[in-house]
Amino acid sequence: QVQLVESGGGLVQAGGSLRLSCAASRNIFRINAMGWYRQAPGKRRELVARITSGGITNYADSVKGRFTISRDNAKNTVYLQMNSLKPEDTAVYYCNAVLQIGDYWGQGTQVTVSS
Repeated sequence: QVQLVESGGGLVQAGGSLRLSCAASRNIFRINAMGWYRQAPGKRRELVARITSGGITNYADSVKGRFTISRDNAKNTVYLQMNSLKPEDTAVYYCNAVLQIGDYWGQGTQVTVSS
């Protein structure tokens, strides 16, 4: 099992930046993959970015070139650096961890981008 706690959300103007953090309750070195998802009001939860234990990353087309996912195994933390934010990036952002026994989720952090 793992507990995930997100932080770093907030209100930012379009064009601005935020960095989200996801702190895990255990060593993340062997976690298969960790990622960030988001859910806007009235929409389905969607993958934003993911990073595997081997460091392979993938991104949603809508955030490529603007967002960067990274992991610090020593701190058991995964980050999402978000630049050039747009109003359509407004959503609750959730951290996800994929373990052999199943998926785990954080409680989410709100990101609001004003135009």
